[in-house]
Amino acid sequence: MAEKIAKEMFQPAQVQEAEAEKISRPSLTFLQDSWIRVRKNKAALVSIIVLGIIVLMAIFGQYMSPNLGPNKSVNYQNTPYASLPPKVPGFDNLPFWNGKQNIGGTEVDVYKQKNVEEGTYYWLGSDTLGRDQFARIWAGTRVSLIIAVVAALCDLIIGVTYGLISGYVGGRVDNVMQRILEVISAIPNLVVVILMLLVLDPGITSIIIAIAMTSWITMARVVRGQVLKLKDQEFVLASLTLGESVPKILVKHLLPNISGVIIINVMFSIPSAIFFEAFLSFIGLGLPAPTASLGTLINDGYKTLQVLPYMVLYPSIVLCVIMIAFNLVADGLRDAFDPKMRD
Repeated sequence: MAEKIAKEMFQPAQVQEAEAEKISRPSLTFLQDSWIRVRKNKAALVSIIVLGIIVLMAIFGQYMSPNLGPNKSVNYQNTPYASLPPKVPGFDNLPFWNGKQNIGGTEVDVYKQKNVEEGTYYWLGSDTLGRDQFARIWAGTRVSLIIAVVAALCDLIIGVTYGLISGYVGGRVDNVMQRILEVISAIPNLVVVILMLLVLDPGITSIIIAIAMTSWITMARVVRGQVLKLKDQEFVLASLTLGESVPKILVKHLLPNISGVIIINVMFSIPSAIFFEAFLSFIGLGLPAPTASLGTLINDGYKTLQVLPYMVLYPSIVLCVIMIAFNLVADGLRDAFDPKMRD
């Protein structure tokens, strides 16, 4: 009887202890846990949505313009409708989108002045050659994104491979490879671009090569530092003891453990490449006319800034939004992949 009473007395304590020992959080993979933390970062989540919208508009935006038919490109020139201010149906009472312009201190309806057909609207205005700015901005955004993504892929492939080999092999090989990096990094990017323009024709290819030739250096150094920290860990030594080959150790063991750092650096390199392309096009070393990119559009708008400010305003806004969104996403990924930030 006493034994039964003792069991009943101690049973609740044992149950509480068992409940306390249970794992209340479900088992998650590294990527699942990182995605949960990204979703908690509102700025990064909103930036991902904004970037998704910009990518969709870069692909399909130019086809949404009411002034470009199936047989007209973004370079189609309609000179009678040149220098028209933005006009959006239904926003006639709002400034900047009512088709009116201040000329000599008087607000003038430019569409009526140029006898534009009824029902013809340029949502973001037209340039000095009568080209639709809305279509050209999104076509230029697509070109800028293509250049940035291709340059980031070159950065990823060359930089990661170089950093893995340099960090893992070490010794004299590492010393020689790092001296090569120092020589390459000592050459300014602008000099490399000018040399590429002398060798190749100005265009997307020459800009991508110029950006890719020097942008991978930062990635290589970051990857090398991570490999030097991990290559003496127990799991690497165990793989060597079991007879695993060096390429498999690099790909199967080291690369997954530094994937977070790689992704973060890629996300930071994309806006840098976009800005560098815009800078080159702005100073006249980028894409030749009539190819549209954010840099060439800002350059064209800068020439008529005092008369047609909308030509430089809208591409500048798109460029700033892309830069800010990519940087916020990169910050969010950095916090998500950092084990110290885990809740």
